[in-house]
Amino acid sequence: MCIGIPMQVMEAEGTGGAWCVGRDGRQLLDMTLVGPQPPGTWVLAFVGAAREVMTPESAARTDAAIDALAAALRGDTAAIDDAFADLVNREPQLPEHLRPAGAPK
Repeated sequence: MCIGIPMQVMEAEGTGGAWCVGRDGRQLLDMTLVGPQPPGTWVLAFVGAAREVMTPESAARTDAAIDALAAALRGDTAAIDDAFADLVNREPQLPEHLRPAGAPK
């Protein structure tokens, strides 16, 4: 399975990298796609590179979703709703660019 992992920038390294820390420890990421980021910034890391800048809230939601996925793979589904609280008790919605013209937002 291929998924991005939230990581927090700790310090710049050279001209295009940064040391970041996340759920799997410390890693040197290629920052070319997102540009230089100050310490404390959250990024979504995939295959050794930062792919996008994240808000702290988005990073926390993503980490919770990864925790829920790991729990489900272990057969522990008790806390799934807590990890996906933003999706519970609501109908799925298409992104705005896929909605028919004139559809309510």
